[in-house]
Amino acid sequence: MATWTIGDVQGCVAPLKRLLLAIGFEPTRDRAILCGDLVNRGAESLAVLRWAVAADREQPGSVSAVLGNHDLHFLARAHGLLGAKRRDTLDELLAAKDCDQLAQWLQRQPLMRRVRTPAGPVVLLHAGLLPHWTVPAAELQARAAEKMLSNGQHLDLLAAVVGARVPLDPAVQTAADFVTMATRLRVCTPTGLVDLHFSGPPELAPAGYMPWFEVPERKSAGTRLVFGHWAAMGVRKGDDWYAIDSGCVWGNALTALRLDDLHLTQVCAKS
Repeated sequence: MATWTIGDVQGCVAPLKRLLLAIGFEPTRDRAILCGDLVNRGAESLAVLRWAVAADREQPGSVSAVLGNHDLHFLARAHGLLGAKRRDTLDELLAAKDCDQLAQWLQRQPLMRRVRTPAGPVVLLHAGLLPHWTVPAAELQARAAEKMLSNGQHLDLLAAVVGARVPLDPAVQTAADFVTMATRLRVCTPTGLVDLHFSGPPELAPAGYMPWFEVPERKSAGTRLVFGHWAAMGVRKGDDWYAIDSGCVWGNALTALRLDDLHLTQVCAKS
């Protein structure tokens, strides 16, 4: 049995299928955890979600995900909380007869996932953690936000995350702030100030800002973290972190990381 995590697919179903062949993925034996941003920007978000939902239905637990910012954007649009953005490619998915079913599956996915491996635990999330967050504290915040997504507060939370409206309940705003960081963070200052607009390579970060995982004495150090979201950085690794968004939707590559031994497999975006 192997447990794989796969970087940002973003509606690129053909590279995803080639990557699954390259790693010899067998649903009855292996697990694949998509590291957020299953949908949007690519042309086949509907096919990606249909594959994930069908695989999970046929072999429960074989395919799962952590939520990314584009996934949350899709959920907000599916619930009618906001309109299209200029570069959205979600029309086919939103018009599909099974859109509600697909959205429900995605909405049940966690924001953070802890995976046991022979080398110790690995924690998956889409983007990052603020320097003053410990991993256990962040996981508690993730569970609180996930609970809201599964009950009657999901509309308020999604609306707050995408900026559609300010929630009346302070707890919803607190959860939305956490979700925003966990799914969008790239750079921050050592004191935790963030720049959510910067998306370039780390070497071009604004003055005073640095990648969140390079902040000295960050509280999440010591737990292996795997994340995507940062296509301009590409695949990189540190002592206790691994970045796996290799920019498939931008014509580069799609990456799978075997969590059991950190073996890396990639396929080109174009065959």
